[in-house]
Amino acid sequence: MGGSSRRVVVTGMGAITPLGHTVEETWQAALAGRSGIGPITQFDPSGVQTRFAGEVKGWDPEWFIPKREARRLDRSAQLFVASAQQAMDDAKLDFVADETGAERAGVIVGSGLGGMLSFDNHIRVMLDRGASRISPLAVTMIIPNEAAGVASIRFNMLGPVTCVVTACAASANAIGDAAEIIRRGAADVMLAGGAESTICEFGIGSFNSSKALSTRNDDPSGASRPFDADRDGFVMSEGGVSLILEERGRALDRSATIYAEVMGYGMTSDAYHVTLPRPGGEGAARAMEAALDSAGLKPEQLSYINAHGTSTKANDVTETQAIKQALGEKVASRVPVSSTKSMTGHLMGGAGAIESIFCILAINHGMVPPTINYTTPDPECDLDYVPNQPRAVEVEHAMTNSFGFGGHNVALIFGPGTS
Repeated sequence: MGGSSRRVVVTGMGAITPLGHTVEETWQAALAGRSGIGPITQFDPSGVQTRFAGEVKGWDPEWFIPKREARRLDRSAQLFVASAQQAMDDAKLDFVADETGAERAGVIVGSGLGGMLSFDNHIRVMLDRGASRISPLAVTMIIPNEAAGVASIRFNMLGPVTCVVTACAASANAIGDAAEIIRRGAADVMLAGGAESTICEFGIGSFNSSKALSTRNDDPSGASRPFDADRDGFVMSEGGVSLILEERGRALDRSATIYAEVMGYGMTSDAYHVTLPRPGGEGAARAMEAALDSAGLKPEQLSYINAHGTSTKANDVTETQAIKQALGEKVASRVPVSSTKSMTGHLMGGAGAIESIFCILAINHGMVPPTINYTTPDPECDLDYVPNQPRAVEVEHAMTNSFGFGGHNVALIFGPGTS
């Protein structure tokens, strides 16, 4: 990505997460080391093993979306549209009021599972009352591309619009793909990000069956503990996250605030197992190496890594190995690596987007968020995980990793927006 004359910058951000209803609330909570995980309130969890999750607290879609429209959207799409409205406002873009450039503006949204809450609800209607009682809106509420389509309509973005479904790597792919679309000249502005809302009996139960979730019901806020020896699985969360990517010249011409530059994008496959990472982290390492190469950077130029860091036995060891392989042991030993999933939980299809925002804010504020709940070191996880307290670090280039079921590996690198 570093070789093209069309550079891509971030000019707007929005987020609705378990830590807050805005980017600023989420960031301040992360710096405070506060957990967004708590007992499940969206359904009666007595029938599932895991009875806690990272819910968005006090969510009311009518803050952003008219009541009638909100009722036609899955919760995941509501969360994305709300975050997108924040990002558009932050970027001071309005293609409805001023259609100039609308045909050069597009949307990419990442989703792991689409409208799972709507799927769960409509299946229950069919089983209880018959297929004839299924809502005519069921299909549009379930499809994974609902958020992208609705956002393009709402914001009058007439350019490339699509959806990425690569499990937990989805929104990282969405950001990388959006940047590439701008770089190749197919658009000048892209709304990119992700959303997920799967906290329902089917969602929790299915991941319990795959042995992926923590079952630390006696300590929800301490359940997500990436790289800790006592980790026992990830914590499911929900949220919507958006970034506005813009061709740098256009952003400068309109005197937009530039938060960061999207510098590197690497994407590989493990081609190994549908849920487990390839042992040794070779595929993940290649994604990081590809991101460094596309950014035109050397490993020693990285100041911070926001890890995928899911708090599962397999991921955390493999990611540690991959970072060492991609950066070299010496560089890897000195670069701060933290997992903000220790606080947000795992936003699934939205994870890569919120973790990209954490990288961008680290660059802008010179602060690295911590990995909380890190109490018992794992001998196989031996990097600097910024345990339990934020750290002042002069961050010039930050990388975030995202890995998804199916063997998807994605790395993104952000740099300062001022150079």
